[in-house]
Amino acid sequence: MLTHPYLTTLLARVEARDPTETEFHQAVREVFESLQGVVEKHPVYIERGVLDMMVEPERVISFRVPWVDDQGRVQVNRGYRVQFNSAIGPYKGGLRFHPSVTLDTVKFLAFEQTFKNALTGLPMGGAKGGADFDPKGHSDGEIMRFCQSFMTELARHIGADTDVPAGDIGVGAREIGYLFGQYKRLRNEFTGALTGKGTAYGGSLIRPEATGYGAVYYTAELLASHGEGIWGKTFALSGYGNVTWGTVKKIRELGGKVLTLSGRDGYIYDKDGVSTDEKVDFLLGMRESRSGVRAYAEKFGVPFYEGARPWGVKVDVAMPCATQNEVGIDEAKQLVANGVKYYVEVSNMPTSAEALAYLRAHGVTVAPSKAVNAGGVAVSCLEMAQNAGHTAWSAEEVDDRLRAIMKDIYASTLSAARTYGAEGDLVAGANIAGFLRVANAMLSLGVC
Repeated sequence: MLTHPYLTTLLARVEARDPTETEFHQAVREVFESLQGVVEKHPVYIERGVLDMMVEPERVISFRVPWVDDQGRVQVNRGYRVQFNSAIGPYKGGLRFHPSVTLDTVKFLAFEQTFKNALTGLPMGGAKGGADFDPKGHSDGEIMRFCQSFMTELARHIGADTDVPAGDIGVGAREIGYLFGQYKRLRNEFTGALTGKGTAYGGSLIRPEATGYGAVYYTAELLASHGEGIWGKTFALSGYGNVTWGTVKKIRELGGKVLTLSGRDGYIYDKDGVSTDEKVDFLLGMRESRSGVRAYAEKFGVPFYEGARPWGVKVDVAMPCATQNEVGIDEAKQLVANGVKYYVEVSNMPTSAEALAYLRAHGVTVAPSKAVNAGGVAVSCLEMAQNAGHTAWSAEEVDDRLRAIMKDIYASTLSAARTYGAEGDLVAGANIAGFLRVANAMLSLGVC
């Protein structure tokens, strides 16, 4: 609960300034609740206006994206880039193409990205972008023309040492290729201005799997600290896209069993687990077609629950991998009733504030998304390093670096929580550790 008078007043000011941005308000409140002990111990963050600056983006870019469909008609979407904080490095964060994208969504994601990037220990600021365009249902030519129009405006605001976008929901290898191709034509330069590129033109090995791999490495550290391991554990996952695919692959490699996948159409329950090469390869095909998970049920003869979510399935570890606020209070009650011990947020802010409070109050160990899913942006930064050095690293080298980064993130969250009286609280620890790195850099740089 937020009780600190200054933080309470500042949050009220944020809510009054932009009253419709409820997701952003939710993200700010969660961080502020963790920082109460920090600002009491270090009032300089209030006195120097660091917190006031930290809840206001450095730059918000909104633009129209006109493109021509296959029938020759002009369509218009809205594009965004929120460059939230560059205190520790160039802006870094993904692009999301989905009908649900609004300025509120992009703003909260950029705010979260700032702390997530700080947790990696790498020199990256926080940003996010996207458009209310859905690649699903459009031809390859339409997607190419949309991406080219989107980048025509975005190109003037990004660069290898300024802002380096990557992919997110709806933006995979195909979209990144079209975006980078247009950037290269406009700027007449071949630089690491985007990450998530294909390996044929400057991408890093294991980047597509990195968010999922990193989430599992973090989970392994969490379980190890409780004297347990991945081997033999059962997992409920949502989603079926890139993040879910990487998570499934690494859980399977380490001996765990994934029992559920979900999409807009519902969820599947596979009692034998997504545990064979055929199943994992089929998941990869589903990811590329974006067709939903019913096809998996039909292919492998497993139950499909139309229009439902997988959180009523009894498992050891729940890992939401789809989108924000996908787990509400009803789902939280299901998870607690089924005895879930570990709740690991893989997607960005997948849990409503009410559900998060319920899980924590009932003894579920919650691992927060800004720490858990930092593996994707960490490998993006490794891709930037490879581009800057005009070199390419082996998959083993990238994977080893990723594992070490996730281990350090877990250790830093535990340490920060312990230092500020929140022993074992990984949510507080992640917020505190990320905040301190950004805030101290801002103090060093002066008011900017």
